[in-house]
Amino acid sequence: MAILVALVFWLGGTSGHAAALKTYTQPFQNNTTSLSGQSVEMSTYFIKMDYWQVKKATLNLNFQIPQLSSRQLSDITVSLNNVKFYSFRPSKRTGLQTKTVTLPLRLLQGQNVLKISGQILNAAGKRDYRVTQTPANWLTVDNHSSVNFQYRLMPPTNAIKSFYDHFSGPDTIANQQSSIRVPNQASNAELTASMIVLTGESRVITTENQQIPVSDMADSTAKKAGYQVIVARYDHLDRALQRRFDRQDLRQQGQIRFFKTKGTYTLVVTALTDQLLQKTARFVANQELMQESSHAVENVSAQTRTFTSDLHYQGHYQLTTTADKLTGAGHQERSYFVSLPVDRNNADGSQITLHLRYSKNLDFDSALATVYVNDTAIGSQHLTAKRADNDTLTVTLPKGMALGHSFTVRVALDLPIRQPANSTNIQTPWASIEPSSQAAIQSAPGNDLLFSNYPNLFLKNSTYDNLVVVRPKQMTGTDYATLTNLFNLIGNYAQSNRGRIRVYDHTPSADVLKHANVIAFGSAKQNALVRHLNSRLYFQYNRGLTGFLSNEKLSIEQTYGQQIGTAQLLRSPYNQKKGLLVVTGADSQATYLASTQVNYQRNIAQYSGDAIVVDPDNNHFGYRFKKNKLIDTQVNVKQTLSRNSQLLVYLGVALGIILLVLLALLLLLGKHGRLRRRKRGGRHA
Repeated sequence: MAILVALVFWLGGTSGHAAALKTYTQPFQNNTTSLSGQSVEMSTYFIKMDYWQVKKATLNLNFQIPQLSSRQLSDITVSLNNVKFYSFRPSKRTGLQTKTVTLPLRLLQGQNVLKISGQILNAAGKRDYRVTQTPANWLTVDNHSSVNFQYRLMPPTNAIKSFYDHFSGPDTIANQQSSIRVPNQASNAELTASMIVLTGESRVITTENQQIPVSDMADSTAKKAGYQVIVARYDHLDRALQRRFDRQDLRQQGQIRFFKTKGTYTLVVTALTDQLLQKTARFVANQELMQESSHAVENVSAQTRTFTSDLHYQGHYQLTTTADKLTGAGHQERSYFVSLPVDRNNADGSQITLHLRYSKNLDFDSALATVYVNDTAIGSQHLTAKRADNDTLTVTLPKGMALGHSFTVRVALDLPIRQPANSTNIQTPWASIEPSSQAAIQSAPGNDLLFSNYPNLFLKNSTYDNLVVVRPKQMTGTDYATLTNLFNLIGNYAQSNRGRIRVYDHTPSADVLKHANVIAFGSAKQNALVRHLNSRLYFQYNRGLTGFLSNEKLSIEQTYGQQIGTAQLLRSPYNQKKGLLVVTGADSQATYLASTQVNYQRNIAQYSGDAIVVDPDNNHFGYRFKKNKLIDTQVNVKQTLSRNSQLLVYLGVALGIILLVLLALLLLLGKHGRLRRRKRGGRHA
């Protein structure tokens, strides 16, 4: 009996231990990727949080290989942080396959590189297994591949930096355990401070499908969050929170205080004045400062330097930090991602420079290096034995080629060998892409007043550019969700906390509107500025302001017009060189629908026009109304002159030569005329 009781107790303890483990699945950051060639390789990245005690990590690999491949010859190898640990052969079936691989815990780091490599080979015939290379040598890795963690959660220490790690953690956000809270009917200054905090968080979180909500103290969901940041003036804190502060300490400074109460970890950001509250919020929006805060309290005065470090953009991007070696005969590829500052795009004159080393046993008659940008071939160069130890390939991007804010440089190397591939005494061919390889991108500010350039048109030097937000006077829970959506995307792009944000619950003065980039949200009944702009909207309200009217782009039934939300990018009537975003609908819910298309990059990327319509059934449509998309036409003229500067020089030289020829002709004609007059005068005499 004693043994039975002990066994039951042990089983119960095991069950409880297993239940205590948490799980988090981290999807691949890459899109679905197809790799070509006999030897293929791709890399992806994932993170492990420091506060996880990982008990098990599993790779869920979804992939597909060609139907013609030989399952006896093809194989795939998985490596973690440059250590190979698992190889397998694909199953003998077609279509998408799934392979589950347990990752060695000893190889896990905070930042992890996972490589999928292998050889996808075809048989030349039923009995002839000599390897052949054809377009049918490929491997596709599906973007639904992921890494799953099972872990025990370690609670935060008493340091602010420990709370910050938990609060910003992808598992915390995915489980809706992070929230930013403000007082009920928060002031404009408190909302401004909360948006500064939100944008600071949005720029560092790694999740692409979740965000940290901002809400008031009455929101029941936010109350349940395990990690909360409360942003409020001291006078607006409830008494229980006020008792944790000494008002005298706040006379000349704001304060950030971390503590645990009722099973909730709370960070309070407070000050006596609006100015100090926003200054303190900028401290929270600085990742470096928060990760350096080893105490439970931080004081922020007017002299505290809270600005984030500058991003030193020099236009040169290193493709790889270490020598990237490719081994094996045939076609080999590597891909590199390059990101431009978010408020700039490609200008003519950009170049890709590769520094290569490769083996000397290649068939140099057909050995080739080719550079692709976003799958477009840019240039090629033959490999030669003479330059094998130090070769350079420089290609210039075609004029007018659009890169977007991030692009892929793909390097394809053909490494053929003269001897048969099945020879056993041949040295394996190889090539190395050196760390000195780089992309030199000539960039220029984005100048399109379209959603394809949003939110970049509201950014300058990677921070918000004098941004004015006009909100409804009385904020509902749905309005807070709309505000969160708007600033989540802006925060993703803003790399600095130096920019200026101002929130208004009324129409600002004409002088403020003239010098600001403006976002107005809410219904026409809620927001006076939206009501004033109605005649300029692409989708306009009816006389009763109860719904939208039909226009040349969309026929709108009366009831339907009361349910849809719209986001519209206008040329500001207060400054023709500024943009004005109006997110509106007949009520708060309709306005929120429109904001769901401007909250994540994957959503806004669907639209290239200047107006978006969303209905309750999640049907969403994009439209283009304005004929002239340029924000500043003078900038475009300058860019055109810059792109054609050499041509202008040639034209100037040609014009100068023409003028010299004309002058010479005039002089000759004048001289000839004087000679004739002299001759006539002599005969007369």
